[in-house]
Amino acid sequence: MRFPLNIIACCVLLLAPSTFAKTPSRCTLIKSQPDRWATARVNSLVTTARAAYESDDALPAYQRVLDGINRTLRRCKLSEDADFINRHREFVDYVATISLDRKPDHELGFNVPDKQYFDETRSFVEIPDYLLQPAFLKLVSRWETLDKAKALLRQLNSTRAANDQLVFFSFSSRHLGTPDNDDSYRRLLIVVPGNSALSIPDKWVQFGISDPGQKVLTRNLSVVSAMTNANGTFDAYFKDYFRTYRRNGSITIKGRWELGEGDDNCAQCHKSGILPIFPAAGSVSPTELEAVEIVNARFRSYGSPRFGSYLDQKKLGPGLSTAGSEDRNHRFGKDFAATNVARAMTCQSCHNRQRLGSLNWPMDPLILSSFVEGGEMPFGITLKRSERVELYERLLDEYFALDNLNPGILQAWLLGKRKEMAQQ
Repeated sequence: MRFPLNIIACCVLLLAPSTFAKTPSRCTLIKSQPDRWATARVNSLVTTARAAYESDDALPAYQRVLDGINRTLRRCKLSEDADFINRHREFVDYVATISLDRKPDHELGFNVPDKQYFDETRSFVEIPDYLLQPAFLKLVSRWETLDKAKALLRQLNSTRAANDQLVFFSFSSRHLGTPDNDDSYRRLLIVVPGNSALSIPDKWVQFGISDPGQKVLTRNLSVVSAMTNANGTFDAYFKDYFRTYRRNGSITIKGRWELGEGDDNCAQCHKSGILPIFPAAGSVSPTELEAVEIVNARFRSYGSPRFGSYLDQKKLGPGLSTAGSEDRNHRFGKDFAATNVARAMTCQSCHNRQRLGSLNWPMDPLILSSFVEGGEMPFGITLKRSERVELYERLLDEYFALDNLNPGILQAWLLGKRKEMAQQ
């Protein structure tokens, strides 16, 4: 039996809405199940962050996950969706903050372009003129002439008031090279006192010192300043400089960023703003050991670190060891609580927003492992070498753990399960 063409056409039209219905867009699917998408992205982010912490080789995978999250947030306008923001504010704010240094003009990891940051903070990170004198720069460029450079500093101190004395000493870093030479560990630190009443910060000026006999001289020179505030906090400001050694023997200094040499995410290493100095054993002269104590005491006097208006640390969430005892027992077993390692998992007692700043991702693994496994943290706790290795691993496991029933610190916070941690 044959049907007229007009009847067939009508049937096709009637069937079209169901037979040829459009496939829902990816954004429509995400918005229909936002919690499911957010949970999957949080899990991927935490997994790749842990891998990136442990190896630079894993950084590209982590960055792909982060970039993918940002693309979806923009394309689907989730950052403008009030309901999504209300349900996943920690996740959205965290992703926005850790993505700042993914922008080509935000290498410092701050919420303004690098040029703007350096323009606005110039007065805080300028090198004092007396440390730029040609004679001093020449002497401080080599280990062999470093004692003569110190003699010039002592001569300078003889003309300064008692409360305006430069505090200085040379030392070797335990593990950290300089931005221009990963194998350069020698330093000369000069702490220049400021005056908060006049809005003049303390300046921690650090020269990288070339090893004896080196023909290629270390270029790095850095300034980290501390501007104390009346509320018990201080603002830290940063700048790396590079020295250029001319053929005629002169030495010029210019900002690393201005030279086109790039820069680094400041807060990733400087969680506490200023870093305390823990020199390699035996690298400080006995006559300068007191200076090490003085500068570390000065560091402790500054208060809680802030980064001006350039970074909101609250958006990076809680840090290491902020898990509760119940979570810890569930993860490591009830017997773990009685061990020396468990009793040493107290980073948060000092490293919280009200004191020295939280130790949270992104963070530098070299600094953290040096402090924990090297015996400097937690302060005042004596552990065996094997216990320190275990402590370091337990802290990381607890922070980066993925577990739907007992999520780790970072996963739980990003999923909004521990909102109270944001205040720690």
